[in-house]
Amino acid sequence: MATYLEFEKKIEQIQQDIDSARAKNDEYALESFEKDLDKEVSKTMKSLSDYQKLQLARHPDRPYALDYIRFILDDAYEIHGDRAFRDDPAILCYMGYIDGQKTMIIGEQKGRGTKHKLKRNFGMPNPEGYRKALRAVKLAEKFNIPVLMLIDTPGAYPGLGAEERGQSEAIAKNLFEFTNIKVPMISVVIGEGGSGGALAIGVGDRLAMMRYSVFAVISPEGCAAILWNDPKKVEQAAKALKITPDSLLEHGLVDAILDEPLIGAHRDKKVSAEVVKKYFLENVAQLKELSVEEMLDKRYEHLTSVGAFSEEEDSEQQQ
Repeated sequence: MATYLEFEKKIEQIQQDIDSARAKNDEYALESFEKDLDKEVSKTMKSLSDYQKLQLARHPDRPYALDYIRFILDDAYEIHGDRAFRDDPAILCYMGYIDGQKTMIIGEQKGRGTKHKLKRNFGMPNPEGYRKALRAVKLAEKFNIPVLMLIDTPGAYPGLGAEERGQSEAIAKNLFEFTNIKVPMISVVIGEGGSGGALAIGVGDRLAMMRYSVFAVISPEGCAAILWNDPKKVEQAAKALKITPDSLLEHGLVDAILDEPLIGAHRDKKVSAEVVKKYFLENVAQLKELSVEEMLDKRYEHLTSVGAFSEEEDSEQQQ
């Protein structure tokens, strides 16, 4: 059974009418309801608030990293463990082929259902997960294999054990090491990009976001709790944080917005996977035209331009 959010209720009702008309083989009614559905989808999805986009990014039916891997990666072979502590199920590392292009995919996996959510730790990686990701990236570099990273986490796991095993060090090391990996590195936020947990697999040559994904330094719930000590202000926090792709693209923090279906990736996972595949292959082809030195220089310039600040420009704006 499909899950519908509160603002999707009218879409749900029309979809039920379509299913009923299809069951009755009523072609006239079916055509009419499908037109109504297109109108309602356009009306609803083009007027979403930032908080509603956050809800879509967290939608329980939204495709996770493993869904994308199954759709786009052929001859997939999973890589396990960090060779130091254990295998972290919250981070997936797969090697295979995308339309003949040998590829390493690294993704954060949330899990569906209580059993799998617990197994995947709700998509919150431990330090061994980030160390596994680094090991996979180093392996890709050794064999000249481009890397696709799929970001989808509320944040790195903040538990006592994770801190004891060096959570912040593992994230920081990835940020440092990834800047100098000598193969194309493409990151895509497919759902929720939370804080350092997202940045740890977000450093590369390109950073894109799906239409209904979010990317933030802290969750709106955490922001509301810290700033106002009031969980009811989560919508206000979501708006203030500028977490949506449009806001982040405007500020030069991401490179592209990927047009998943207007109704949402959770309604058409295969089409969404094709969008990610196309973006990855196009950008890998562009990056392969550069020498390794040119690619690394452009990556460095790209990363250091984030948050660039000039006192002279600031004073001009104030005047």
